[in-house]
This record gives sequence, C-alpha cells and structure tokens, in this order.
Amino acid sequence: MKTVGTAPEQANQLQDLVTVNKINALVIFPQESASLTQPVAQVKKKGVYVTVVDRGLTDTSAQDAYVAGDNTAFGRIPAEYLAKTLNGKGDIVALRGIPTTLDNERWTAFEGVMKQYPDIKILDAKYANWNRDDAFKVMQDYLTRFKHIDAVWAADDDMMVGVLKAIDQAKRTDIKEVFGGAGSKEAVKRIMDGDPRVKADVSYSLKFI
Repeated sequence: MKTVGTAPEQANQLQDLVTVNKINALVIFPQESASLTQPVAQVKKKGVYVTVVDRGLTDTSAQDAYVAGDNTAFGRIPAEYLAKTLNGKGDIVALRGIPTTLDNERWTAFEGVMKQYPDIKILDAKYANWNRDDAFKVMQDYLTRFKHIDAVWAADDDMMVGVLKAIDQAKRTDIKEVFGGAGSKEAVKRIMDGDPRVKADVSYSLKFI
C-alpha cells in the first residue's frame, strides 16, 4: 500500500509499481482525475486489473471497475435545501473540491437545481481542494468582493470550517446559511448545538460504509 500527497507523486509511484513490482491488480484513489488517467491507463495496458475508488478517471476505458457513492445526490440535495431555505431568491457562493469527476458530478447536480430558480444568483464557484485552509482563503476573497451573500455551499465539512472562520473574522452577519458535506462529527455537533448558520448536512447513505 502506498500513500501520497499530490497527483504527480501518485503518478510517479504508479510508474515505480509497474517497473519494480509485478502486480496483478491495482486499487487506486486518484488525487486528481485528468492527471492520473494516463498513468493508470499505462498500468492497465500491462494486463493489471484496475479498480478506481471515489474519484473516477476522465477516460473510463482506463479502469475495469469504479466504486463511488452517489455524488449526484451529494450536489442535488444541498441545492434543493438552500433553494427552499432562501425561498427561491438570494445570492450564493460555492466552494468546489479538487478537479475530479466526482466534483464535476456534484457541481453539475447543484447547478442544475439552481437553474430552476432564476432569482438565485451563484456569484462565484472556486476550487478549495476540500481543505479548510484553502477554503478560508477562498472565502476571504468572496467576502472582499461581494458585499452581500445569503448562503454558502462549501461542499465539504472541512471547507465549511474554513468558511465559518473567515466569516467570523470578517464579522459578517449577512450570511444566513453555510452548507458543508460528509457528515463529520463537527458538522453534526454544530447542528445539534443549534449553530444558526449550520442547520443541515449531507453524506452518503450508510449502506456504502
């Protein structure tokens, strides 16, 4: 088993695995979709059975099997909730994850719901890498550029923490709702404790765990 921190490191380790070891099967959780597709395809060409987990590849022929949760629902449910909470009107900013197929699925579903509400405006949507520090910086940028924001879709509970820190630091009171994702203990505790900005969360069905 190999653990890496970046997509280039992961690509290099794949090359080493194939060069140094003779493997029959590979299970991989890609850091990024596009940059890992070709390295994984090269492994598959050597007769290795490839199973991709969570973050799919941009070319599905590079994998034999793909295992993931319902990422469409992961994006659709928060959008439906926020549209209802805002009564179909308001300004939203979004924080996306890492450029991957699963992030694309979530964003496409979220955006698809919002297109049904012409009075809801998505002011911007930037990648924050499912990371609280990156989310803090992205949210600082949003708070500087946009004088009024009704709600934030953070798309991950770690990013939600960074978003809330930026809001608190800026002392902004206009933001009524911050929606994360993944069902972390911190998010659940905030909901149970009655945090006025964190009232709901979303995660995969328990049957996937």
